[in-house]
Amino acid sequence: MQIQGITAAHYEATTLAVGSFDGVHLGHQALLRKMAAQAHAAGLPALALTFFPHPTAVLKGWSSPSYLMTPDRRARYLREAGADVVIIQTFDLAFSRMPASCFLDLVFEHLHPTQIWMGDDFTFGHNREGNRAYLEEAQLSYGFDLNVVPPIVIDEDVVSSTRIRSVLRAGKVDNAGRMLGRPFAVEGTVVPGAGRGHDLGFPTANLKVWEEQLLPAPGVYAVRAKMSEQTWPAIVNIGVRPTFDRDFPLTIEAHLLDFDGDLYGKQLELHFEYWLRGEQHFASVDDLCRQIRLDEQQARKRLKREGRYVR
Repeated sequence: MQIQGITAAHYEATTLAVGSFDGVHLGHQALLRKMAAQAHAAGLPALALTFFPHPTAVLKGWSSPSYLMTPDRRARYLREAGADVVIIQTFDLAFSRMPASCFLDLVFEHLHPTQIWMGDDFTFGHNREGNRAYLEEAQLSYGFDLNVVPPIVIDEDVVSSTRIRSVLRAGKVDNAGRMLGRPFAVEGTVVPGAGRGHDLGFPTANLKVWEEQLLPAPGVYAVRAKMSEQTWPAIVNIGVRPTFDRDFPLTIEAHLLDFDGDLYGKQLELHFEYWLRGEQHFASVDDLCRQIRLDEQQARKRLKREGRYVR
């Protein structure tokens, strides 16, 4: 179940997790699983309260697309992690100026949590005045138990949405997948392209994605392409087609290796497994075709070796 805004919800007793949850990474998943287990043991609904737009985008501004996933996809993964209900609260400048006490009053008027769950670094309210210490002091007056879940650490560093964005911008999609607990994915609609891939013998699906979606660094990747319930190995190029169009805008082109059919207008998910190489300019079309064949061989080998693709 998904609800738009706190005021649209009305519950007598709940457990509540609060956070931005962009990416729903391993740390978020651990928090949701623990909350859901206690909620269900007590016969209460497990609620996840999140925000859109992202507070950082509103307060500091993002100069480039930075979301790890769409709000709907985030809600889906929150439910898979254990939330019975996902509440998406609109975050704007007016909401950002709400004092922490008013935010808590709003939450308790509509959600009545007996437990509040949060990560150690979560803050809320005007000037970030609501934090762990604030909630610890508020427990007695509001009548709830506070549960703070420690972060997940990988390679001696805390898993965070910020860190995942950083490794994606460096093209390290396998590192991002380790922190997410699943491959980083991009979804969109297949739209007509220039048709050059088809002419070269490597037909590509050009993906139109949400304009706020963060993309991995330009380059060529081994991915799993999913449509409905079927999956194909694929190579994906993110870039500007330097061999043909020096001033072309950034595109996402997927060559599905074992697919024969029409994809136009279809919804496609690309699950990024490995970086293969950076985007290159080739002296000739023949050189480009030779490299694409090598990319295809490498993608098949890597996906099969890791057991991520069986056909």
